[in-house]
Amino acid sequence: MWTLAGQGWWRGRALAAWVAEAARLGLLGPHLASRAPDRWYSSADRKEKIDMSCFPVENTRNFSIVAHVDHGKSTLADRLLELTGAIDKTKNNKQVLDKLQVERERGITVKAQTASLFCNYEGKRYLLNLIDTPGHVDFSYEVSRSLSACQGVLLVVDANEGIQAQTVANFFLAFEAQLSIIPVINKIDLKNADPERVEKQIEKVFDIPGDECIKISAKLGTNVESVLDAVIKRIPSICSLLIFNSPKAHCRNPLRALVFDSTFDQYRGVIANVALFDGVVSKGDKIVSAHTQKTYEVNEVGVLNPNEQPTHKLYAGQVGYLIAGMKDVTEAQIGDTLYLHKQPVEPLPGFKSAKPMVFAGVYPIDQSEYNNLKSAIEKLTLNDSSVTVHRDSSLALGAGWRLGFLGLLHMEVFNQRLEQEYNASVILTTPTVPYKAVLSSAKLIKEYREKEITIINPAQFPDKSKVTEYLEPVVLGTIITPDEYTGKIMMLCQARRAVQKNMMFIDQNRVMLKYLFPLNEIVVDFYDSLKSLSSGYASFDYEDAGYQTAELVKMDILLNGNIVEELVTVVHKDKAYSVGKAICERLKDSLPRQLFEIAIQAALGSKIIARETMVVILPEK
Repeated sequence: MWTLAGQGWWRGRALAAWVAEAARLGLLGPHLASRAPDRWYSSADRKEKIDMSCFPVENTRNFSIVAHVDHGKSTLADRLLELTGAIDKTKNNKQVLDKLQVERERGITVKAQTASLFCNYEGKRYLLNLIDTPGHVDFSYEVSRSLSACQGVLLVVDANEGIQAQTVANFFLAFEAQLSIIPVINKIDLKNADPERVEKQIEKVFDIPGDECIKISAKLGTNVESVLDAVIKRIPSICSLLIFNSPKAHCRNPLRALVFDSTFDQYRGVIANVALFDGVVSKGDKIVSAHTQKTYEVNEVGVLNPNEQPTHKLYAGQVGYLIAGMKDVTEAQIGDTLYLHKQPVEPLPGFKSAKPMVFAGVYPIDQSEYNNLKSAIEKLTLNDSSVTVHRDSSLALGAGWRLGFLGLLHMEVFNQRLEQEYNASVILTTPTVPYKAVLSSAKLIKEYREKEITIINPAQFPDKSKVTEYLEPVVLGTIITPDEYTGKIMMLCQARRAVQKNMMFIDQNRVMLKYLFPLNEIVVDFYDSLKSLSSGYASFDYEDAGYQTAELVKMDILLNGNIVEELVTVVHKDKAYSVGKAICERLKDSLPRQLFEIAIQAALGSKIIARETMVVILPEK
């Protein structure tokens, strides 16, 4: 008689399949046969492979849900998954597509997630590929990547709060990509909801007729069916569009698949999320990357429903995943085009790569943990390709890295994931922004091999004698606020060296302000100050606006005459004194007391501009 206990086989799908077959043949006792299949099969395992050829190009819709933070994107995605039978209706269905621990703890979406929905409409079967995107400005790169795989968006607006800064930014991302936009007014069940007012805002700001707005409550499921109807009726299929001036998408054309996202699985390698613009791909096909020119054999293709579900093939117009033995996420370059071996095609245009806006030094608390932290950062950056990594070292903190992030929240989330997922504790230095310097002499240009250098570490900021001018990054900021706070917010912006570009009333009570900000003025505490001044009602969003000339100086912090490299900072000349004094005062309060006096000084070159002295406190006799 077979005994399974202690055989070490209780892992993987192979055993589950064996148990199911053994149960069918009556080889297992009733105590095992009755419960084995349900215990070991996931819902994806129990389903047969879906025949994707049942969904022709004209019956496929690819769309994203975009909105400001906390306007109900993930809740709407949950209801759409329930309506189409992708998940069961239970009270626990909250943020189903938000799979990371940090997303559930903070209640925000950090990583765009895809789900394929199957539904019947007017006697036809439709495939709806949904992408739930983040709402915070730091993760707008996730949004722009997702839109490249779509033909339309659901623009969700809170019926209580109305249009916010990120709503405007997401609208223009979709508008520039020439996507169909369906405005959805959510949270109409709230006591203070005013959907008519929001409808008028949408008309004024986006020039979309009010009768095109769909009023829903995603939490209660009110009128969500209308959203599905609108997706099928108002979002075009890929076959009705001329894609990048090429013939209309068709399965008979050679394969052209756009890689719009990728994740890393330590057992299966890179899992690439792809949108097929032409052709068919199936297991066993040999495909080529247009970016690296490497050839791979496809091991698995499938759709996300919302969990991975393998299929026999993927066809033109469909969105799914593809596993082809890629060992590194850099092989699945975001924006890359995949095509069949010996059937080369013109690569798709892709989209702009992520541009780091904030840099910070990351060091292990104990240098013995260096290799563990290195492994953790490598694994995490495999799943977040927007983080840039440069090796760095410091006299005080030892070996480490200087990482580039899309914003401050992005940096905080990355640090939290290091702690939660890899149990790594790190020291983070003060976030800085990338400056540029135009070199003055031919000798220096030859040394650096370029006339304009980028400085991401303040300690390497070149002396004024070596450059003709310094450049600092600037951003175009959008602030939406109730009009009673306008005066205070204008004063705050002026204090941050901002230049006003535009001012517009979007309704009787709300104002939209546009300012050109130096990035280093908003990167640390501007958002907190804005929320404090406006009692939490103002919203803020920004986009890159290039570089401008500025009078910048490198400020050194000295302890007893010795420069502390980790505290070096770059500031505008006009703000050097106030910033230096503030740093000295904070250090005086933070540093542990010693048995001797410590002079804390801020210096510009050889000139001391601020000083605090830590006085010895002698023990009482």
